[in-house]
Amino acid sequence: MKSLKGTKTAQNLMNAFAGESQAKNKYQFYAKIARKEGYVQIGDIFDETAHNEEMHAKIFFRYLLNDFTGNDVQVTGSYGVGMGSTLENLKGAAKGEDEEDTMYLKFAEEAREEGFEEIASSFTHIHSIEAHHRDRFLRLAKNIEENIVFEKPEVHEWVCTVCGYVHVGTEAPQVCPACKHPQGYYEIKAENF
Repeated sequence: MKSLKGTKTAQNLMNAFAGESQAKNKYQFYAKIARKEGYVQIGDIFDETAHNEEMHAKIFFRYLLNDFTGNDVQVTGSYGVGMGSTLENLKGAAKGEDEEDTMYLKFAEEAREEGFEEIASSFTHIHSIEAHHRDRFLRLAKNIEENIVFEKPEVHEWVCTVCGYVHVGTEAPQVCPACKHPQGYYEIKAENF
């Protein structure tokens, strides 16, 4: 690959690395809040997304290593600051993911213009992941707003993520009859294998 020194793509990679790094940390904070509020599955989803963001940061960082190891690269950007309820955090996270989604398409275009097709491809692929993250956060926020996290209009199999007890009904039990963990440890049983 040709040198990134002096390119817009190098700056975009560093800004993307910084953005993904701060998102990872925020999502880990949000995961703890979600669990404290009784939303264990949402906490797990925040942690899973934090791991995704870490991997995105690593992808962007690796592109910079050949030309910039031992050097400083200035970061320019603005990053949302806020921590609230799980609902507020989901909405804020969705907004951030939407901004990344849009930004990465622009970064892909600029990388292509500068002749960095592999980097453009990475930005394009990660753009689609950020769109998925945004949509998932919005759906989870809607579930909280409509009070349907643990109650659905149709019958489901609800599984306790602690002991594996399966309850069939329109809502998860307030307390697991087997292990006595609270409702927050239930989720709709999904077998996608």
